Amino acid sequence: MTTTQGITLQNASVTLTGKSILSNLSLTLSERRIGIIGRNGSGKTTLLRLMAGLIAPTTGTVRIDGLDPADRKAILPRLGILFQNPDHQILFPTVAEELAFGLRQQGKTEAEAKAKVNALLAAENRSHWARALTHTLSQGQRHYLCLLSILLMQPATILLDEPFAGLDIPTQSRLARRLSALPQRLITITHDPATVSGCDRVLWLDQGRIRADGDPETVLPIFTAEMARIGEQDADTHLAD
Repeated sequence: MTTTQGITLQNASVTLTGKSILSNLSLTLSERRIGIIGRNGSGKTTLLRLMAGLIAPTTGTVRIDGLDPADRKAILPRLGILFQNPDHQILFPTVAEELAFGLRQQGKTEAEAKAKVNALLAAENRSHWARALTHTLSQGQRHYLCLLSILLMQPATILLDEPFAGLDIPTQSRLARRLSALPQRLITITHDPATVSGCDRVLWLDQGRIRADGDPETVLPIFTAEMARIGEQDADTHLAD
């Protein structure tokens, strides 16, 4: 696995259709387990897309291990993304084809990719998945397939976008165990405090700015208290701009 410095943002801002989404973020994300928490509309998804190189900053810079995330080939062994909806990630009709895709992007031959796919599926007790049609898998199985695709490429850092959303409790438990055992740096983006309670560092994103940054014992209680306060108000009556 590639040696990693982490993700750095320097005065990074994002403006979309004339609206400021993220404002002057300067961060170094190098801890092994990092949580980014906030309400819907706080800018979390935009931040994920920015860190992944899917959008460019309007101002400022983003670097992954010192590299520009726009250089997709250089970033492949350094960063993986597990999206909330696996159907936004799966491209191929069979499991084996889906798993092989990232390896082929990394320059592996068809034979090399096939061997790695078969070895991984055997190690996961899922050899029977190889010829399965991806659309026949359950939501949880498709989510797990996307994770396996990422792990085959051995990135140093994985971005997780609401990783447990839409999964039943047993599937959440299995996925949580698998994620906790990974050697990679995990950056989890969520609105659920419980999901990031075991992280080394938690950042609270509010209206595109970092409102709190520290250990979960410090950040989560003040986030939870503020969410409770907002919940007591009739806070959703205004019309969106």
